[in-house]
Amino acid sequence: MNSFLRKPNLLFIFTDQQRADTMRCYGNDHIDTPHLNALADKSFVFENAYVSQPVCSPSRATMLCGLYPHTARVPACNVPLPRDVQTIAEMVSSDYRCCYNGKWHLGDEIFPQHGFSEWVGTEDSYRRFFSSSERHAYRSAYHHFLVDNGFEPDSESEGQGVFSRHVEASMDEPFTKASFQGDRAAEFIRARGDQPFVLAVSYLEPHPPHTGPLNDYYDPSELPVGPAFRQKPPANASLLNRVLSAYYMESEEYGYDLRTDEGWRAVRARYYGNVTLIDRSVGKILAALEDSGQADNTIIVFTSDHGEMVGDHGILGKTVLYEESVKVPLLIHVPYLSNQQRMIGGNISHIDLVPTLLDLMGESIPDHLQGESRVSVLNGGATLSENDVFIQWNRNDGHPRPGEAEVNPAMSTPWRSVISADRWKLNLSAHDQCELYDLNADPCETVNYFDDPKCRDRIQDLADRIRQWQIRTDDRVPLPEV
Repeated sequence: MNSFLRKPNLLFIFTDQQRADTMRCYGNDHIDTPHLNALADKSFVFENAYVSQPVCSPSRATMLCGLYPHTARVPACNVPLPRDVQTIAEMVSSDYRCCYNGKWHLGDEIFPQHGFSEWVGTEDSYRRFFSSSERHAYRSAYHHFLVDNGFEPDSESEGQGVFSRHVEASMDEPFTKASFQGDRAAEFIRARGDQPFVLAVSYLEPHPPHTGPLNDYYDPSELPVGPAFRQKPPANASLLNRVLSAYYMESEEYGYDLRTDEGWRAVRARYYGNVTLIDRSVGKILAALEDSGQADNTIIVFTSDHGEMVGDHGILGKTVLYEESVKVPLLIHVPYLSNQQRMIGGNISHIDLVPTLLDLMGESIPDHLQGESRVSVLNGGATLSENDVFIQWNRNDGHPRPGEAEVNPAMSTPWRSVISADRWKLNLSAHDQCELYDLNADPCETVNYFDDPKCRDRIQDLADRIRQWQIRTDDRVPLPEV
């Protein structure tokens, strides 16, 4: 139950491919994110927040709908969200004005849908997935913004001129997607008056192409790296992890030679630059809240749909079950509960976001949701100390890359993972080498204990937890006997 004087607003900000350790509140003192730091300083900061699946569309279905990917029927990228699956915008009362701003990646990319009556589209890369050819005549609001400012499309898609992502990312800062989104979100907030709103702001950055106006903002040689940086997985790691690492450690990506330390660091520096770019955009939105007098009546969430390896274990991208890929930042600011930073220990999953937010807003929580409200944790009446989280991988992520024919078969193998309350991770697949990691003693996941006879009982216990979760959620992916 909320304690706001009137219906609270919800500002739901999420990025694409931002790992947890890109913020000061998660230990990164090198990166420049003053606006996110200021938000974290007055928010609940979840130490161990996990996605439902480490790739865009399935994760977004969970974040917006409160369902696991297999239940939402979005098992992989570029699968549209079914019409009968509700987002949070369809669950709140009709008093709310709901706006979606940015990347959707759940079908019909740039058109209002699923309870969001206002829409600021930014992506023209998914036009081939529109539900009808008639929709190909339309392009995103960001496209028209660039044209209005004198830029000319450099590519073609479905019969229309569009801007490629590389050209979009090469824009000067005022013309970047991030800056555009911050401006449009600020305009929406300032125009709302007393009408309550749900505003979702979904950034593409720091997703590839790993370039932007702040490419030179960080010195690659000075970037902090951990013990897993450029370290190949052990011989008994999954085939998926070993093949991905072997591929990337001998490749050239984004113009950099990933056979070298310098190449990896250069990509990481660009990645950090795009996180800072997001921070500047978020600053515009937070300023609009303050200027409009709505800051004290607005719940703010900041998270990401999945992480990014950026060289850890020799891998670039997501789609794996390593912590860098599945663990993300999660901040929740609730003005009436706290204006100081409070670290929340234990594990939490994105599956709990929608019920928690509905509860905070004083809205009813539908029975079909698969997570639970964590307001009692925010109130101090409960903890996450006993909470297991479950992660899935269903099949190829829908993004085959040139030269990766040997990678995609490994990616097509389903996985189910549990991260237990006592911080052990079990990754199970019926067609690959399974993995067991001790996140307490080995947080960088360098030792796979799955074949250790002394861990048999632990493996059995964790496998039983996964199977019980499968029963509860009607997940029918076959798993190996252990």
